[in-house]
Amino acid sequence: MRIDLAEPALLDRLSARVQAARCLLREIASDFSPAGFASSLGAEDMVLTDLIVGDRLPIEIFSLDTGRLPPETYDLIAEVRKHYGLALRLYYPRHDLLEAWTHEHGINAFYESVELRKGCCFVRKVEPLQRALTGRKAWVTGMRAQQAATRDGLPLRSVDTANGGLQKFNPLAEWSEHEVWAYLKLNKVPYNALHDCFYPSIGCAPCTRPVTPGEDVRAGRWWWENPQSRECGLHVRRP
Repeated sequence: MRIDLAEPALLDRLSARVQAARCLLREIASDFSPAGFASSLGAEDMVLTDLIVGDRLPIEIFSLDTGRLPPETYDLIAEVRKHYGLALRLYYPRHDLLEAWTHEHGINAFYESVELRKGCCFVRKVEPLQRALTGRKAWVTGMRAQQAATRDGLPLRSVDTANGGLQKFNPLAEWSEHEVWAYLKLNKVPYNALHDCFYPSIGCAPCTRPVTPGEDVRAGRWWWENPQSRECGLHVRRP
């Protein structure tokens, strides 16, 4: 993505966005401890990592290692440790659930139906997230409203009824993709090498592909499904 880092309007917007995000993160750290930040190591998550570490906020940063992440994501985990001195806390699928699921359905059954794909996501992502959130008062995500049809109207803050009524915060909900990348470039923040290969959104390797110019940023995730179903279950909205 080409970004003019000398554009005054972009820099002004970005400055305001950063100030608002930092204020919200400080509020979370102060009023909702213990809080955790669930990082998928995407571009947005690296913005939040930089802000949290830079302000030395007591918000634990953790990630879900599904066992099928691209090599570039593991490389970034190592780079985060080197760049920030931060050892991400990693949560893994329960081996008994994963062994049972793959034995019953097959190693790549997620391609066969939405139901099976969501079952795989549950074992590899949702159940580990539930363990990661145990005992916390709030969790932070890097989601943006512009990322997908499933995220339209994304609030800065909500009650996560799917995870026991935790407070859920999306500090970058109103950010644009240009603002995200301007922050990364200006602050020399490390990011996943796949972003430079037309992967705007990165998940498990079998379920992620590059997008073509003009496609939605989430078009490469579960591309064989209807766009309205392209969530893994981590961010379910319930009344």
